[in-house]
Amino acid sequence: MGRILSILAVLIVIGAAVFWYVTRPVMADAEVLAGLEPDLERGEWVFYAGGCASCHAPEGASGEEKLVLSGGRPLESDFGTFYAPNISSDPAEGIGDWSALDLYNAMHHGVSPEGSHYYPAFPYTAYVHATPQDIVSLHGFLQTLPASDTPSQPHDVGFPFNIRRSLGGWKFLFLNDDFVVTAGLDDTTTQGRYIAEALGHCAECHTERNILGGLNKSRWLGGAPNPSGEGRVPNITPAALDWAEADLVEYFTSGFTPMFDSVGGHMADVVTNLAELPEADRAALAAYLKAVPPIE
Repeated sequence: MGRILSILAVLIVIGAAVFWYVTRPVMADAEVLAGLEPDLERGEWVFYAGGCASCHAPEGASGEEKLVLSGGRPLESDFGTFYAPNISSDPAEGIGDWSALDLYNAMHHGVSPEGSHYYPAFPYTAYVHATPQDIVSLHGFLQTLPASDTPSQPHDVGFPFNIRRSLGGWKFLFLNDDFVVTAGLDDTTTQGRYIAEALGHCAECHTERNILGGLNKSRWLGGAPNPSGEGRVPNITPAALDWAEADLVEYFTSGFTPMFDSVGGHMADVVTNLAELPEADRAALAAYLKAVPPIE
């Protein structure tokens, strides 16, 4: 009996050590950004392609107010309600004292400057595909935006999801830098994929999730339950979205559908952001959506 207890104790220690190793926060060192300088024009492009203001600007903000990234917008989920933080240039309440490496670690590894895991409500599973140069450029552009001293609101997440260390295990399962659509791409659809899969994080809403909250990549962009509990986010693969590429480009530009309806809900923010990109980028995104494998 004593031997069995000894073996059990050893197994518990080994299991705890494995858990601690697997769930540790992973952070890159400065070498990953060595020699890179911010391109503010490119940083502005990344800002709009990534939809930063859609979550981090105050709800109801318009015009220049959308550049005040004071946070506060709620994101409801099965795991709790998450609130977008202040990412303005304020050094105390925002990220004004962050380095480009801090932003890189947040976007690529989902880790704060203090070494704490971020919840994947911040879509780092998409941003992990962003290039180091784009992150450096985004960091430079964010520092030019207005500061806000509005404190970030704490998330409303209960046990056991409030155990941040466990997020390391979630990342072990679901965080990787592999693109989903890889076959049959040309330069245009590759650019569209970068906008959709990396910066625009389309799948965060348009792809269903498994019981652990990971994206079901076998049904990529095939639609998903609305987190609000009302209806579904639509299937935007060719099996359901039969608009011509020109119709998609017009929708991304003006918000008008081929049926002369207008965009609404959260998608209105997406269109506002896409309209800031060059038309060639909206065309690339349209081409990518036509190249995505159809999901019935």
